[in-house]
Amino acid sequence: MYDFISTYGMMFLVGSWPGGPIGGFAGTLILAALSLTAAFPIAMLIGTGRTSEIGTIRHLSTIWVYVFRSIPLIMIIFWAYFLLPTIMKTEIPPFWTAVAAIVIYESAFLAEIIRGGLQSLPAGQVEAARAMGLGYFQTLFTIQLPQALSNMIPSLLNQFVSTIKATSIVYIIGVNEAAFSAQQINSIELTGTLRTYLVLAMFYFFICALLSRLAKILEAHLTAKRMGQAA
Repeated sequence: MYDFISTYGMMFLVGSWPGGPIGGFAGTLILAALSLTAAFPIAMLIGTGRTSEIGTIRHLSTIWVYVFRSIPLIMIIFWAYFLLPTIMKTEIPPFWTAVAAIVIYESAFLAEIIRGGLQSLPAGQVEAARAMGLGYFQTLFTIQLPQALSNMIPSLLNQFVSTIKATSIVYIIGVNEAAFSAQQINSIELTGTLRTYLVLAMFYFFICALLSRLAKILEAHLTAKRMGQAA
């Protein structure tokens, strides 16, 4: 096992880089981070729309969340893979196809985190803001969102962990990430498939366990901070 990791460890980590495109777990982290960053503004609109006083906006946001949380990511990837080139009238690289699919998928989950963060705030704050003459958007951006975003950080980190694991599916369209690197290594080795995917699982476990631990530390810190403020 030691010889195997010493031979293929860098390929698991960065793929064929610097001789080729960056891949491996570096590619996985780039894909997950870029997708969540792009999904967050969309999720903000949908999540706040879920709490909107305007019925049409609230219903449309709810439909988005329920539809894309109910469809498997692999189906959205296939839709993006076949539909985007037709819509854009040009060839779309597999990496950006995967980003588009994950952005749509993750926006629904992030929107629910944002909605939960907003609804967890005391209702008295909104009532007090309205009594002071603040409008809906003033209340949302100056009072609700700053507090809600702070409370959402652990949940956002946990969602990042879920996204890292979900990106393993995109190897089916040729995206250079960790699972794709494992497939390449398995093709080189021809034997020892179990060993290859065991090492892949170990890498996933290490990264996701580290991020989950960080989320728990942040959650404990924020809880202690809130308890201190309440006291």
